[in-house]
Amino acid sequence: MQELLRVIVAGLVEDPTAIQITEDAPNEEGVIIYHLHVAPDDTGRVIGKQGRIAKAIRVIMRSGAAKYNQKIAVEID
Repeated sequence: MQELLRVIVAGLVEDPTAIQITEDAPNEEGVIIYHLHVAPDDTGRVIGKQGRIAKAIRVIMRSGAAKYNQKIAVEID
């Protein structure tokens, strides 16, 4: 799942080498949280106007995780 997130975000940012993804252990509800860090200049590109791109990234990641019976969340830091 990290590679899927990395591929999606790499197409959006100008500095793909600055992408950092950390994964938390599943919480009590079984949700795995991915923390996404990008270069400060690229944060707006990943979030998008009114958060539309961030919402789209989360939808794609949730549907990909459903294939493996997982629950995930993506946080952009």
